[in-house]
Amino acid sequence: MSQLVCTECGASYSPDEPRWQCDCGGILDIDFHPVFDQARINQRKPTMWRYLEAIPLEDDDNIVSLDEGFTPLTEVMIDGKAVFIKQDQLFPTGSYKDRGASVLISKVKELGIKEVVEDSSGNAGSAIAAYCAKAGINCHIFVPQNTSAGKLAQIQLYGATLHRITGTRGDTARAALLAAEKIYYASHAWNPFFFQGTKTFAFEVCEQLGWRPPDTVILPVGNGTLLLGAYIGFRELLQAGIIGHMPKIIGVQAENCAPLYRAYQENRAEVPPVAARETLAEGIAIARPIRGKQIINAVRQTGGEFLVVSEGEIKKALLEICHQGYYIEPTSAATIAGVKKYLPRSSYNEFMVSVFTGHGLKATEKMLKLLSYH
Repeated sequence: MSQLVCTECGASYSPDEPRWQCDCGGILDIDFHPVFDQARINQRKPTMWRYLEAIPLEDDDNIVSLDEGFTPLTEVMIDGKAVFIKQDQLFPTGSYKDRGASVLISKVKELGIKEVVEDSSGNAGSAIAAYCAKAGINCHIFVPQNTSAGKLAQIQLYGATLHRITGTRGDTARAALLAAEKIYYASHAWNPFFFQGTKTFAFEVCEQLGWRPPDTVILPVGNGTLLLGAYIGFRELLQAGIIGHMPKIIGVQAENCAPLYRAYQENRAEVPPVAARETLAEGIAIARPIRGKQIINAVRQTGGEFLVVSEGEIKKALLEICHQGYYIEPTSAATIAGVKKYLPRSSYNEFMVSVFTGHGLKATEKMLKLLSYH
């Protein structure tokens, strides 16, 4: 039986209780023992729900799915070296956030909740809005005023109520927290069920490699939804005896908003908030990540590190990847810029996996602006 456990005070709650936060204000994780029945997994269609017994949902009838998952793991040449890229830009809403949204909204449906609130710089909001539309759940999405118009259109066309907030990404989060006092918070950062979806990234990578882990995984990190999800997934596979070691996890941040990199470099336990400057990588521009301590701990435990990339490096990586036929949004290009930075220190036979997190069509205005400067 799974339970919700507070990371601060250790209090535990039933997962059947509609809560996203401990009474003490602490962050909740899920204590859950997954099962990996490889014969059964092999018989199921190629979606992330093939790992059904490894996802903490009580009743299969509550699954809210758009057949997401099992995206291609493609060999891409970057600076003359082969890196395997998970093409999560090919998800139904155009980003990997569908992994978390599918599991979280499935749990929301199971709990009988009819209305949710979420805050986002765009992609998580689009994903939550889509899966709420599929489930018939009323949805409020809070976004910063300067969010890409394409993402705003997507959120509204799914039928969600859009709330545009003046100020920083932090101001948007505070406005959503206020709304969450009355409406269930389907947060991709606070709600632990979201990470139970993003962990399927690790399951898919290992299965696509013949149930072997890569040596190194290079991922973007803002709120840590993919990085922490991958860490949870690889750790569960290791504990189940499916894989023999944890991959090294490298987190990539934009230089203009890099609180995790700073905390790691200064060997801090806590993550100091930073003054975020504008960056092309809006999806990871989180000045104060709620799960910052967990993110740093995950990277340290795997022997990984954090890298920062400049705006110029993001632009260069974006153009290079697009010229190979992959249309990705600038936040995705930040990750590839991180790969390029890591490659010179990688070993000759190091097996590396990274990811395209979001589709280029989600950031058309930015792409057009880049073209005019190119």
